Amino acid sequence: MSLKVGIVGLPNVGKSTLFNAVSTSAKAQASNYRFCTIDPNVGLVDVPDERLAKLEELVQPKKTVATQIEIVDIAGLVKGASKGEGLGNKFLGNIREVDAIIHVIRCFEDENVMRDEGAINPVGDKEIIDTELQLKDLESVEKKLQRISKAARVGGDARLKAELTVVEKCKDWLEQGKNIRELGLTKEEIPAIADLFLLTIKPTLYVANVDEGSMHTGNKYSEALSVAAQAEDAQMIVLNNSIEAQIAEMEDADDKAMFFDEYGMQEAGLDRLIRAAYKLLNLNTYFTAGVQEVRAWTIQDGWKAPQAAGVIHTDFERGFIKAEVIAYEDFVHLGSEQAAKEAGKLRIEGKEYVVKDGDIMHFRFNV
Repeated sequence: MSLKVGIVGLPNVGKSTLFNAVSTSAKAQASNYRFCTIDPNVGLVDVPDERLAKLEELVQPKKTVATQIEIVDIAGLVKGASKGEGLGNKFLGNIREVDAIIHVIRCFEDENVMRDEGAINPVGDKEIIDTELQLKDLESVEKKLQRISKAARVGGDARLKAELTVVEKCKDWLEQGKNIRELGLTKEEIPAIADLFLLTIKPTLYVANVDEGSMHTGNKYSEALSVAAQAEDAQMIVLNNSIEAQIAEMEDADDKAMFFDEYGMQEAGLDRLIRAAYKLLNLNTYFTAGVQEVRAWTIQDGWKAPQAAGVIHTDFERGFIKAEVIAYEDFVHLGSEQAAKEAGKLRIEGKEYVVKDGDIMHFRFNV
């Protein structure tokens, strides 16, 4: 599955520094001036998973492959972006292409880092970005209303009338200064606006970029942002992006362990961030495990066995017969696939089986 998460925020809040820290395939330029990032930087990020490491230890494969998500570093938005300010249309178009958003917000004071928006105000900064995305969505919604309203009211097309009701509901919501993801649209209603690729419907994770002294406890700025995030039922993570960038540069495990000890860290904050972004997209992982390769595969929560098989190859889904399934806990407890078979822990599942997070699977198919 190709999945993209976009990093957004105002200029000079630490977006590119965070991107540099998380990306395994590219390095973004991080500089202290507006619009340092114009074209989006893109990098692939391994999703940290202790289960994959445990399977590698037990199976001893020739190769181990983690599942990945694509991270896009999108240039800083400014007030007026919805009207084209600061190359806003280009940047908003980049956001439209991602599946979820990591919104980085400055929660630290530093007179050496430029800021055009006045005193540090994380909630106000969040609202600036929210407003620009809402205005752009409102523009899209109004255009669709103009396109379908007359036909829906004059004609007898029940589907078009239902679509009009949803679009009008979205317009009213956006005019109240609210994000579409908070509207609670049903699965039946969402197709009515799918063609609009709305920005504020995308799931969002907030990153409070704090000073070094606040990386464990947070501060008054991150606390204020946390309240705002909770109000829309969103997650927030506290990070010091500069510290995370330093950790990401370390290749020696002993050096990294000493650094963690010095800063009182159990793991890199980025690991928490990447896992949270993965879950934000409502994703699960299943594994294939053999001597040639142990691999993690990404699927949507709720997918059935044939869909999961299709992630490996479309032929697997098209010719699906059965799936051999071992629960991760059983595999680890018993130590091998053979031991799981002998203990009766290998199950044969059919087309209606809903794959569980952590399942270890082998597919039978015939094309």
